[in-house]
Amino acid sequence: MSRNKDYSIRELLAAFISREIKDGETVLIGANLPACRAGVLLAHLTHAPNMRWLQFYRANFSDVKQIESFEFVTDYSGFKYCEEVPEYEHLWDTIRRYDVSFFGGLQIDKYGNINLLGIGGQYPKLMFRGPGAIGQSTITTYVGRYYIYSERHHPMIFVDKCEYITAVGWGDGGNSRKKLGLPGGGPKYVLTPLCIMDFEEKTKRMRLKSVHPGVSIEEVKNNTGFQLIIPDDVPETEPPTKEELQVIRTRIDLKGTLREL
Repeated sequence: MSRNKDYSIRELLAAFISREIKDGETVLIGANLPACRAGVLLAHLTHAPNMRWLQFYRANFSDVKQIESFEFVTDYSGFKYCEEVPEYEHLWDTIRRYDVSFFGGLQIDKYGNINLLGIGGQYPKLMFRGPGAIGQSTITTYVGRYYIYSERHHPMIFVDKCEYITAVGWGDGGNSRKKLGLPGGGPKYVLTPLCIMDFEEKTKRMRLKSVHPGVSIEEVKNNTGFQLIIPDDVPETEPPTKEELQVIRTRIDLKGTLREL
């Protein structure tokens, strides 16, 4: 496949996400994550026609030539594509059957635990109040695997220990999830504007997997508030192909949202 250097970091991340999605999987999209949304739809339109999208409704977009922008969870224009609207009281009961989801956080620690509650001070008197768990705790407990996404890579976000935990990643490391009785697969990758990170198999400490083109390992280390595991060989993140960019720009991201930053 031909490569193209004319792409944004969000488009690169969308392509990475697309390659992670398998045909037939059910994918739950979190709120206001346009790169994740684009990546899931890219998979659906290229190699995963039987994938099912869940965002308060179930949908299949494989035959839609141009998908209207509805990247925000509060935008219900996507209902025109829906196949089913589950009864809300049963929605959370079915979470354990979902394969993939995506989440962001105010703080993300070295074991992939997430804080969406708030920062600074003692609850409820916080210096900065976040949206709260909004279902994150339940979904990350049960979903087959999930991906952590952050629009910024900064030491105030990637911290040694979260002040509060709204989603347990790998807990205190090792087999913490198993000890807690959490059945889901836990976080697989962490995606940022600088790099992709995963988790070391035994300790479950966050580890550098790849750096984006033009980013150095030192830059990643300087912008992380804990000591990352750095392998001897750290490759560049694989860029999107021309074919992937064409699908993104002509069928998914018609407004150019992914190229704004």
